[in-house]
Amino acid sequence: MLLKPQLEDLKVILYHIGKISILLGLFMFLPLFVGILYSETQAILDFSISIVFSFIFGFFLILFFKTETEIHFNHAMVIVSLSWILAMFLGAIPLYLSGHFSSFLDSCFEAMSGFATTGLTLAQDLDHLANSYNFWRHLTMFIGGIGIIVIALSFLITSSAYIRMYIGEARDEKILPNIVSTARFILYISIVYFIVGTLSLTIVGLIEGLTLKSAILNGACLFMAAFNTGGFTIYSQNILYYHSILFEILTCVFMLLGAINFKLQYTILVSEKKELFRDIEIKTLFFSIIITFTILGIALRLDNLYPNSLSFFRKGFYQLISAHTGTGYSNIYSPQFLSWNNLAIFGIIVAMAIGGCSCSTTGAIKTIRIGLLYKGLAEDIKKIILPESSIVNERFHHINDIILEDKHLRSASVIIICYIALYFFGAIVGMFFGYPFLNSLFESTSAAGNVGLSCGITSPDMPSFLKITYIIQMWAGRLEFISVFTLFGFIWSIIKGKR
Repeated sequence: MLLKPQLEDLKVILYHIGKISILLGLFMFLPLFVGILYSETQAILDFSISIVFSFIFGFFLILFFKTETEIHFNHAMVIVSLSWILAMFLGAIPLYLSGHFSSFLDSCFEAMSGFATTGLTLAQDLDHLANSYNFWRHLTMFIGGIGIIVIALSFLITSSAYIRMYIGEARDEKILPNIVSTARFILYISIVYFIVGTLSLTIVGLIEGLTLKSAILNGACLFMAAFNTGGFTIYSQNILYYHSILFEILTCVFMLLGAINFKLQYTILVSEKKELFRDIEIKTLFFSIIITFTILGIALRLDNLYPNSLSFFRKGFYQLISAHTGTGYSNIYSPQFLSWNNLAIFGIIVAMAIGGCSCSTTGAIKTIRIGLLYKGLAEDIKKIILPESSIVNERFHHINDIILEDKHLRSASVIIICYIALYFFGAIVGMFFGYPFLNSLFESTSAAGNVGLSCGITSPDMPSFLKITYIIQMWAGRLEFISVFTLFGFIWSIIKGKR
């Protein structure tokens, strides 16, 4: 029998949502500082309003719903899923006030795209958007890539009971002995990468002729979007704006770094360098990149779109890495995807659908699940070929040697099915509004896989229902369904549950 939630359940959820609201308000001081630095009066006012609203809302929830009740699994999942919706609404306020979005829905789309590290954008006249707003767009990717709850665990939360919230944010691996230290490691290593990445990109910017002030801002924003596999840029032409092979090489490095499992990075840094060549995730990612780039390369050669070898590699490989890591950076115009043949589009869709590694900043299915399905298939083939008396125990290596069990395959299969269903759901909605199937599937996979590449469908003029569809896809895809399904179940229990 489905039980109706008690008042105490709602208090637990709202109390901790209040904490998240305050945390998001604190982060808005960073773009406020950028606004002061660049003397952007309107932006200073807009972020001040947003900060005050976030604080008032957060303190209201904390004061009126204060509770000492322990967080249970359902509480944790609901808090996680609602935190990302809250982040979308709060993050949209300064963007809407900027005047560069035609509606609050468009600014909500932009905010969710940022926090979910997707990179699809509805900003109008992006090239003239003030620096503080642009910094906020990219900062949302840094926050979302690390994880809102991971940051909360680092600053606001110290109880080990919050492991359930950590899992609900699509992370299920501990790097250090407990979840809080794991969350802090992820935050600290991200900050170290940010400093190194911003410095290196700033140097490239100076080499390419940018002023020091502009080079620092471009470097910081490019790194946050590359490492957190987001894809926002300061300019409407995306990476193409720079016409720089140095920027393309560096962003490729940061995209791949962001797509690698944080636990694996920790293991490589402190002990086993050989893990880079042994881990099932990395090997699957490597082979997947080879296969999808082969498909893409053959397709592009058939049409001879890029006869020059360097141009072919720069345009083809960069789009492929951007797609596979779930970043969404592009060094071609979005409408140019329409000139690619169906096989090339298919190769990019497959790369976007798979994504990078688990416990990283990427979205989509994740390579470990593809690797586990391959291992499961290999095990079944061995059982068929070998004598019935043979005992088959398939193993895989992920930091440690692990015996493949049914629970691994069942978990991987369920998530893969959910993602595929989500990809096709968005495609069907796109076709309903008159877009071609392959284009609709491309855009839907980009949204649900938190990629950000676009074939031209995403625009301020697209139907509002399609915007809402993509928002839901970005949200569900980033959280990998468990906390989202729990929220839906919680709402249903409020409506239909028995006391």
